[in-house]
Amino acid sequence: MCGVPPVNAADAGPSRTAEVTSQPVLPKRRQRGPNDPDRRDRIARAAVAVIAEHGIDSLTHRKVAAMAGVPLGSTTYHFASLEELIAAALDKAAEAGIGQLQAWANGLDDGDDVASALADYVIESIGERREQTLAEYNLYVLALHRPHLQQAAVAWDSALSDVLIALTDRPTGRMLGTLLCGLLMQNVLRPDLPSKADVEETFRRAIAGTA
Repeated sequence: MCGVPPVNAADAGPSRTAEVTSQPVLPKRRQRGPNDPDRRDRIARAAVAVIAEHGIDSLTHRKVAAMAGVPLGSTTYHFASLEELIAAALDKAAEAGIGQLQAWANGLDDGDDVASALADYVIESIGERREQTLAEYNLYVLALHRPHLQQAAVAWDSALSDVLIALTDRPTGRMLGTLLCGLLMQNVLRPDLPSKADVEETFRRAIAGTA
C-alpha cells in the first residue's frame, strides 16, 4: 500500500506540511491471509451476484474479482477454473436459499396457514428477490450436465424438503418442496407475477390431497 511516511510537524516547514496534508486519502484494499479469512467465501458469493446481474455465460474471474473487491489473482488462486468457481457459487446459492426458507419457517407461528405463507414466499422470491432466484436456478440447471455439481443440487433439494417436513409431515413436506421448486422456476420466467390467490390455491390443494 503506497502512502506518505509520517512527518514530525515540528521538523517540517510550511511547504512540506502543505504537501503532506494535500495527499488524497486512498481506499484501503482488503487485507490478505489471516486478516481476510472469508475471502474465498466472499469470492463465491460475488460469483452468485455476477450471475444474478449478468447471467451465467458472462461469468469471468475478472468480473467476480471486481464484484468481490479483490485482486484478480485472488480469484484464480482460490478457484483455478471457472468450473471450480461455479461449484462454489452453487454451494453459496443453496446455502442462501435454504437459509431464507429456514428463516421464513422460523417466523411462522403455531396455527399459521402454511399454504398462504408459502404463497407469500413464492411471490417475494420471484418479485423483489427475482435476480437472486434467477441466479440460483441458473446454477441449479447447470447440474443437469455437470456431474460434479449434482451432489450439491441434491443436497439443496433435501434441505428444502426437510424444512417443509418439519412444518407438516414427510410425504407432504417432500411434495411441497418439489412444488415450491417447480413454481419458482416456472414463474420466475414470466414477465408478470402470478396472483397470490392462484399460488396459494395450488399449495392448498396439494396439502389437502395428502391429508
